[in-house]
Amino acid sequence: MFFLQTARHSAESCPIHNEKVKKVMSDLMSHMEKLTKKHGIKVVGGWASIPEHLSVMVYDAPSMEAILKLSMEPEVMAWISYNTTETRPVMTIEEAMKLL
Repeated sequence: MFFLQTARHSAESCPIHNEKVKKVMSDLMSHMEKLTKKHGIKVVGGWASIPEHLSVMVYDAPSMEAILKLSMEPEVMAWISYNTTETRPVMTIEEAMKLL
């Protein structure tokens, strides 16, 4: 099951200009592979829109519970404290077309 997560931070908490947030983000990225593996999650892809202070991640996870458990990891919680996130289940267009 795919999950789309968007995260937006303020200009003041942008890792490009804020060393404290840059460290939090770097710490999360260095642990991400281990954390996602722990919860049975695969990262499909991640993108950033720097001018919008927006990042988008797509995960392949067994359930929303797995995503929630990932979000409770200390490294993720530290990152979330600087971001407003939304996570929703999504499907490919091909999968959606089969439902029509």
